[in-house]
Amino acid sequence: MMKTRLITHVEFWPIDIPITDPFVVATGTRVVAENVFMRITLNDGTCGYGEAAPFPEVGGEDREYCLATLERLASSLIDEAVQGYRTLAYHMAEMASTQPAARCALETALLDAYCRAAQIPMWQFWGGADVRPRETDITIPITTLDHTITLACGWYEKGFRLFKMKVGKDVDSDIRRLEAVHKTLTNIAFIGDGNQGFSREQCLTFVNGVKKFGGKVVLLEQPVARDDLDSMAAIRQETGIPVAADESVRSLDDARKVVECGAADYINIKIMKTGVLEAADIASFALRSGLKLMIGGMVEARIAMGCSFSLVLGMKGFDVLDLDTPLLLATDPVHGGYQYVGPQLQPWTTAGLGMSVEVPPEARHVLEK
Repeated sequence: MMKTRLITHVEFWPIDIPITDPFVVATGTRVVAENVFMRITLNDGTCGYGEAAPFPEVGGEDREYCLATLERLASSLIDEAVQGYRTLAYHMAEMASTQPAARCALETALLDAYCRAAQIPMWQFWGGADVRPRETDITIPITTLDHTITLACGWYEKGFRLFKMKVGKDVDSDIRRLEAVHKTLTNIAFIGDGNQGFSREQCLTFVNGVKKFGGKVVLLEQPVARDDLDSMAAIRQETGIPVAADESVRSLDDARKVVECGAADYINIKIMKTGVLEAADIASFALRSGLKLMIGGMVEARIAMGCSFSLVLGMKGFDVLDLDTPLLLATDPVHGGYQYVGPQLQPWTTAGLGMSVEVPPEARHVLEK
């Protein structure tokens, strides 16, 4: 049994990481990942790392509010035992129900510290049921036709064959972009990610247009508004293409509603939408309910993405991986942990996430309640 270890120190700081190409989705644009890194230290010197990636255009959170929330939540963790991670997560959810990105950073750091103290990789914490290299898709933002082709060809040369196309702003343009990629490259497939941008009719027009030129769409991700579950269910039936619920599922209760309405074939698990432990609970519920699992993220570096990958390796049932955003960033400030080899994510064997980052002098320090 692991000796009780107390949280003595929490540090966090903002970090700006340029995105190589503007990350344009139906609801907005981001050119810099405005994230937050953090480190928790235990009384034996063990450290755990976490990351918040607020994405106002999708989740509504911004970094300023995230930092203020972290200040408040971090103070409540000092002198608490890291073994009480679940109770602490519940408490943080009560204190900051509308700030899942901030809670995600703290939960990730707590679990990382716990697993390091227990000397196990984080994927073993979740069960270690499926430890093997896994392949991710690659995201192509909404951009010009020529640049779409340039981006797709560049990723194709690196081995990517599943292209997650951001769509939902202009149906005709969306169809043309997919057709251009389809005609340029061979043996590829598409995920159409609407980010709530389509109406039901527009989504059907999009699907029919892609079918007309022979494109292969394997998944439609959140084509319509998050509350329009009736249209999600209809799109499943009318297109014959599986639908993934993303923005529609920001809690376990949301997942229950999706299942009740028959609105999706997949649930897209994102720790930044719900916090880490609730994400795992949603994944387990989805599988029990007969749904399949996709896993993705906001615009995250490898800390948060590594936590998501630990769920994939630890639990069974993740069929579609959308764990590509570190590849879209201009720099990688994270040392160690999982690695990319083309489209493959390679597991790690060291304790926790196996990662570290340098803590800058200007980091905020929380040492006492």
